[in-house]
Amino acid sequence: MSESLFSLPPSRHRIIFLALLADTLLLSLIMGWAGQPLATPAAPNGIVSFELAGSAAASQAILDSWDARSQVHAAFIQGLDFLYLLVYAATFSLAGLYAAQVLQRLGWPLARLGKPLVIGFGFAAFFDLIENIALLVILFDAARSPWPEIAAVFAWLKFGLLFLGLVYIFYGAALFLADRLLPPARKPAE
Repeated sequence: MSESLFSLPPSRHRIIFLALLADTLLLSLIMGWAGQPLATPAAPNGIVSFELAGSAAASQAILDSWDARSQVHAAFIQGLDFLYLLVYAATFSLAGLYAAQVLQRLGWPLARLGKPLVIGFGFAAFFDLIENIALLVILFDAARSPWPEIAAVFAWLKFGLLFLGLVYIFYGAALFLADRLLPPARKPAE
């Protein structure tokens, strides 16, 4: 990874990663706060229910369950998500590269999956972009096909790629912590 990341010295990678992680967490908190009024019986998971509605009828039922203030919150979240998808993709991509380095250094299986999963985070962000456009059409125009179906398909693809990538990152992080915190295994005496 030292030859990547715009040819920055490795000492700067940690600073960039921590700044991106802080931004990702901050945006997550803001979006979580803004999404609180969106949880209704028709949308028990708030904006996620809207993303995964999958039909014009379900999308319209969610829109009908939101008052005007809630719909403004939904539009705000969708707008902020255009920034968020860039930030989380960069954060998770760097974390995936770090995980791959750890796995490679320790000689663990799955080290080679790091780069494909990093590419997967890019695709997740692209799928999130398409989903956002579909949701904005629903919010500002009407809940009619094919927009709810497009939003749901791309949301599922996004969530699937994020899940796989985050499992890989946590796998690498767990091995990193185990390597740092546990005493090294002793070789048996000959």
